[in-house]
Amino acid sequence: MTMKVKHWQDPANLVLGLWMVVSPWALAYQAETNAVWSAVIAGALVAALALFELFQVKAWEEWGNMALGLWMVISPWVLGFATSAGAMWNAVIVGLAVAALALWALATDRDIGGWWSHAA
Repeated sequence: MTMKVKHWQDPANLVLGLWMVVSPWALAYQAETNAVWSAVIAGALVAALALFELFQVKAWEEWGNMALGLWMVISPWVLGFATSAGAMWNAVIVGLAVAALALWALATDRDIGGWWSHAA
């Protein structure tokens, strides 16, 4: 199995996932237990799916990253860490980026059901 970057969005999501894993310490919100666990677990899953996408792109991987991105957006309120500004904004911004990149890849790749493409 060889690595072939089909979408530039996949390495970007890999970096965003890795960022989420280290962000509790980089942004100093490691005392917020729910925020830390959410960031580490969601970030690791995003990174893992993005890494798989570097080897073979499947629609379910993109849908998975879109769902994880949306989870990150709502997680501050669901898990009760919305009052921690750093953790909340990090989760929302990174979550929106992950979801948007996954949706972009889904929309433009006809091999995985893309509905919008410049190529005719």
